[in-house]
Amino acid sequence: MAESSESFTMASSPAQRRRGNDPITSSPGRSSRRTDALTSSPGRDLPPFEDESEGLLGTEGPLEEEEDGEELIGDGMENRESLVVNYEDLAAREHVLAYFLPEAPAELLQIFDEAALEVVLAMYPKYDRITNHIHVRISHLPLVEELRSLRQLHLNQLIRTSGVVTSCTGVLPQLSMVKYNCNKCNFVLGPFCQSQNQEVKPGSCPECQSAGPFEVNMEETIYQNYQRIRIQESPGKVAAGRLPRSKDAILLADLVDSCKPGDEIELTGIYHNNYDGSLNTANGFPVFATVILANHVAKKDNKVAVGELTDEDVKMITSLSKDQQIGEKIFASIAPSIYGHEDIKRGLALALFGGEPKNPGGKHKVRGDINVLLCGDPGTAKSQFLKYIEKVSSRAIFTTGQGASAVGLTAYVQRHPVSREWTLEAGALVLADRGVCLIDEFDKMNDQDRTSIHEAMEQQSISISKAGIVTSLQARCTVIAAANPIGGRYDPSLTFSENVDLTEPIISRFDILCVVRDTVDPVQDEMLARFVVGSHVRHHPSNKEDEGLANGSATEPAMPNTYGVEPLPQEVLKKYIIYAKERVHPKLNQMDQDKVAKMYSDLRKESMATGSIPITVRHIESMIRMAEAHARIHLRDYVIEDDVNMAIRVMLESFIDTQKFSVMRSMRKTFARYLSFRRDNNELLLFILKQLVAEQVTYQRNRFGAQQDTIEVPEKDLVDKARQINIHNLSAFYDSELFRMNKFSHDLKRKMILQQF
Repeated sequence: MAESSESFTMASSPAQRRRGNDPITSSPGRSSRRTDALTSSPGRDLPPFEDESEGLLGTEGPLEEEEDGEELIGDGMENRESLVVNYEDLAAREHVLAYFLPEAPAELLQIFDEAALEVVLAMYPKYDRITNHIHVRISHLPLVEELRSLRQLHLNQLIRTSGVVTSCTGVLPQLSMVKYNCNKCNFVLGPFCQSQNQEVKPGSCPECQSAGPFEVNMEETIYQNYQRIRIQESPGKVAAGRLPRSKDAILLADLVDSCKPGDEIELTGIYHNNYDGSLNTANGFPVFATVILANHVAKKDNKVAVGELTDEDVKMITSLSKDQQIGEKIFASIAPSIYGHEDIKRGLALALFGGEPKNPGGKHKVRGDINVLLCGDPGTAKSQFLKYIEKVSSRAIFTTGQGASAVGLTAYVQRHPVSREWTLEAGALVLADRGVCLIDEFDKMNDQDRTSIHEAMEQQSISISKAGIVTSLQARCTVIAAANPIGGRYDPSLTFSENVDLTEPIISRFDILCVVRDTVDPVQDEMLARFVVGSHVRHHPSNKEDEGLANGSATEPAMPNTYGVEPLPQEVLKKYIIYAKERVHPKLNQMDQDKVAKMYSDLRKESMATGSIPITVRHIESMIRMAEAHARIHLRDYVIEDDVNMAIRVMLESFIDTQKFSVMRSMRKTFARYLSFRRDNNELLLFILKQLVAEQVTYQRNRFGAQQDTIEVPEKDLVDKARQINIHNLSAFYDSELFRMNKFSHDLKRKMILQQF
């Protein structure tokens, strides 16, 4: 190969000249350095590495070099050790480098590191006092491999994968450049560069020609930070009936402590294999263990999920949010194969969207997730609800109370098989961070196990103090649990606390309590039977190809759903939830505080009188969270009166359903003014509109002496009047029969309301 004759140059930015450290003027020798490092790449000659201000931090389009220099200066001012390179930018500027990088990553990354260090030293001649290495990190590699799809063809290649961190070791020192002392003549041998696969030792002393013994020179040996983590497939990506695969990864240098158990990460690194004696003993023939040597680690969040939505998806979601019945459609989309149970579907929908977490003064956090407890008779589809939520949520962990222990839900420590150190393993609540944790048979857990999740349900963190490890893990997840009552069936003559084997502290941490009773109602039972039979006929495998039979009137149930609207497809609902949780953050400026305060006071009084579940300050926060969730369903930026009314209604229904049957009816009468909040605004809007028309008629008669056949009222006048009485959406009024019967019409183009006389 011919030696590359191109030189490294670094454009001087205005910021550099202001600081007086222009690399061209202050370091004239650095800008003309040459390199033959690229000739080490096998196979063919590679083009010279681009000007570092373009090649390393390259961005799309004709960007000025000065802007890249500014970014490098910013990294230098923060004393960083890494430089993140977007692979897409590298491919747009240097096709050959981008082609060889995934195939020979170890060699090329070493060249990149040397080139980056040279340019940084050109800008900061004394930067070697901070670090002797600059690591180039590759991000946005186009192809993402699943952990279970890694094969031998990926060995020694640059790969990008994702998963949840389940365990991590402490930060250990690893030999990087080692020197040895000869014990016979005290001659210093080395340095020897240590590799990941094997330890490099001297064979003999060049001074006294002896074969040792040698000992490590601790003063002159160079170490680097080393940490080993284990990542596991994300819960939503594991096929049904399959165990999640896991893989070890090695973090070096400044990548250590970049993630903790429970974090969902995207990992870019080199897929290595190494000799493992235990595997050979177990299999009886040579087998190599595999590990990922990390190059770049990025935490995943909802922003990544939103970034995967296409423009068509965003447009569809925005148009859906303008539908007046979007709330009913989403409620009907929760487990559409289950008939009835509107209160449960409403509560689960609010839990999926969630409220807005708050951090007042940075002192303590107020959770935004809504916890739901389902309790009732057997055979009322409680577990089916949980299974549906597992499918529709982007990140969900399903567990059962009988098979879950305290450490299985929170976290536990165990010895690492290689380092023999205590490592932290994440439990279900930690793995469900920023997602949903579903616990079936919640009543089957023992009291000690249930007590362990108190902190996770309110503070949304898990404190660990075991085996010398004292730390706190994030558990920012919604908890949806299902429990059976004592004795198998729910007794309406007893209160909720007497029906379930749960303590008051754990009950108060649930925002919504849903009681499911299997009551005998001939009409409802007949409709339920028709729904179940029709569902079985419609979804029979033999009918999937015959769409006509599947959709025929003879096999359709009498009522598709009790909301009377068409439910959304599951994939559409999943995208809608992802978009709403990331992009919509409702504020509470217009919340009716007096109404909430009065209702809370009445609830407290009734709770003390009936001796049922205690009403605490947590229930006020629950109402606020539910109001925010309802506003998020409609993609609103502010919480309006309808959202507060819905939150109050859900809270009251949850409270009344947990009462004894003897006081339930009287309590519904007491809170009737809160439960019947769905008043018809059309009559009120018609009255206001007629007043505006009368004003126009009076004006025309006074000015022209006569009245025209058509009266025009600006739409803005009606909107302003409606907002004064907390009515913000008039679309339903314009489409109503009452509007047309009074000879009104709406001109959308001119934004006028017309009435014919």
